[in-house]
Amino acid sequence: MVANSSVAKVLLVAGTHGNERNAPWLHSHWQQQPGELQKQGLEVVSLIGNPAAYLQNKRYVNRDLNRSFSSDLLDDPENQELELLRARELLAMHGPKGSAPAQVVIDVHSTTASMGSCLVIYGDREADLAIAAACQGALGLPVYLHGFDAKQNGFMIQAWPCGVVLEVGPVPQGVICPKICKQTRIGINTLLDVLTSARAGKLNLPRFLNVHRHLCSLEIPKDAAGNPLACLHPERLKGDWQEIKTGDPLFQNAAGNVEYFKSSQTEPVYTVFSNEAAYQEKNIALSLTCREKIRVTENWAPALRALLQG
Repeated sequence: MVANSSVAKVLLVAGTHGNERNAPWLHSHWQQQPGELQKQGLEVVSLIGNPAAYLQNKRYVNRDLNRSFSSDLLDDPENQELELLRARELLAMHGPKGSAPAQVVIDVHSTTASMGSCLVIYGDREADLAIAAACQGALGLPVYLHGFDAKQNGFMIQAWPCGVVLEVGPVPQGVICPKICKQTRIGINTLLDVLTSARAGKLNLPRFLNVHRHLCSLEIPKDAAGNPLACLHPERLKGDWQEIKTGDPLFQNAAGNVEYFKSSQTEPVYTVFSNEAAYQEKNIALSLTCREKIRVTENWAPALRALLQG
């Protein structure tokens, strides 16, 4: 099936993680009021990313769906884990070579970390950067640019030509919060307005895109049996996007003893996703980033427009 050239298909994914309830709650509303999502020149398809996990109010059933889109997993015929079957199904339906291909994916998440709302992009694709720059100009959101990390890969939006993650928080897992739903709705509508403008050739971009580029993740100290020896120090829980310097408190054990941060970077570093509940199983205490100011080039907006025009 060939995509309708008169419109650009946008895939809006809620509930990639089944215990993140706010975007799926909005999805249910949009099923009754689909006109809220439709913008001129766009066909927006909203769906639940991981229905089985959503029904169980669990992050996932067999494996993290948002780490299941790497080619080595997708191309392994012997791996029949539920989330891999779902990843293959989503690609067969709306992937670049699917029956109803989408040009852009908006993957909507919530976080338990005290970091507010942000956009996440992976790598330096020009169309992704254009979306991030335009949305940052409209909403002032921080942008987390996640490059290669051997411990974290296979993200959903990397399997499409263009994609962005909208993170909204903080909110506990399994909880629907009106404030978070409102912020999610604002973010989604802004992203769709950006895509509408881009397709029409009317996208206005700022001169620079400010990003927090991923450096690495710090592990939770554990003993030989895998039990945590310490937790993040209270100072690290006051909010992300803040600089952490050598000598700042990092971890604290049950006796109150403190382990202090020592930077291996020559540039200032900043925290993100501190004490994210979902990352406890991944043994991630927080991630470190550096600030970077990227000059917007004249290629970004045309790259996004060309993608949306097919």
